[in-house]
Amino acid sequence: MNSAIPLDTLADRETFASPLDFPDSPLSQAFAQPILLGLFLPIQAGGWSASTLPRSTDWRFDYNKDLVLKAEDLGFDLVFALSQWLPKGGYGGVFNGDALDSFATTAALTSVTRRIMLISTIHVLYGPLHPLHLAKWGATLDHISGGRWGINIVTGHREVEHKMFGWDQIEHDRRYDLASEFIEVVQRLWSYDENYSFEGISPWKLGGGFVSPKPRFGRPALVNATGSDAGIAFAARHSDLVFITSPGASDFARAIEVLPAHAARVKQEARNAGRNVRTLLNPMVISRGTEAETWAYHDAIVAHQDQRTPDGFSSLKSDAHAWRGRTALDAPKRRAIGGNIEVIGTPEQVVEQFVQLKRAGIDGLQLSFFDFKPDLEFFGDRILPLMKQAGLRF
Repeated sequence: MNSAIPLDTLADRETFASPLDFPDSPLSQAFAQPILLGLFLPIQAGGWSASTLPRSTDWRFDYNKDLVLKAEDLGFDLVFALSQWLPKGGYGGVFNGDALDSFATTAALTSVTRRIMLISTIHVLYGPLHPLHLAKWGATLDHISGGRWGINIVTGHREVEHKMFGWDQIEHDRRYDLASEFIEVVQRLWSYDENYSFEGISPWKLGGGFVSPKPRFGRPALVNATGSDAGIAFAARHSDLVFITSPGASDFARAIEVLPAHAARVKQEARNAGRNVRTLLNPMVISRGTEAETWAYHDAIVAHQDQRTPDGFSSLKSDAHAWRGRTALDAPKRRAIGGNIEVIGTPEQVVEQFVQLKRAGIDGLQLSFFDFKPDLEFFGDRILPLMKQAGLRF
């Protein structure tokens, strides 16, 4: 049996082929854009916003399929959604727990799309999932999609989720040790031309595993959402895209002060590992034709804040680092708006804020909206042309 690669050093680590090694891969083509453009799908009830203001946003598949097809027509580079395992009732209120599975949803979308990248958020440590499963499923979806499928690797930060699968919550940094071993083994299965056996620190073992066909461009795209020291180190070793939050604040003015150092740190860690990564941020975009209309829309969302959700979030214990320090600063409207950072204004003001984010070291925008269908339509009609004029998109 092969022994586990030491997880506290980068020495002697294997180098696996990346989609970025292939100029014609979908990921390489997306990286050619001045700023990546993604859509954060609302496959869970409530989307990102704890507000009861009437809207079309819906977690069901047909609604999200329509969003993906519209985003593809607009030239978006990628879509993905969060993945959660919640008890009955979810967080409460609009977040009632109704949700599609991210992996199954994006897998289903591979055969009805043509160009856009589809990223599945997958908890790689939960339940009976084995690296051989994910390697085979991933290679299959890679071929169905023409190299457009990828994985957002998550380890799970809520205690209730671990308990659902019959475990005590795994300590934060150890989760990244386990996930690192998991994804390294998956990459070997995508790369090796012979049967492969492995036994390491994880509870699973591999005895003569093999996967065929191999992915078309070395491997699928890898994404990681993180903010902790251990998470950033993991992302530096493995990810192509690092989904970051704004440390300390969702308000744009406060966030733009701290994002440059945070984004620079993530990129430097990757360079220290001999790699380059791109950063993604999740802005909640609220925009109308005039300032008065924009702020009227914003104020209506906040005025309908769902008071049933805050207790639900606080009752489900989490050890996530990325959101620490934000609650006191962002109350009381934080849950009503949602997103990592709020981008609010007329189309011209939104694009100016996007330019500032680009200057701050943000390489991609994974957009959220309150009312997804009409807001995405407005974005395509009024904001996207201005992004092209500003040199943010080709």
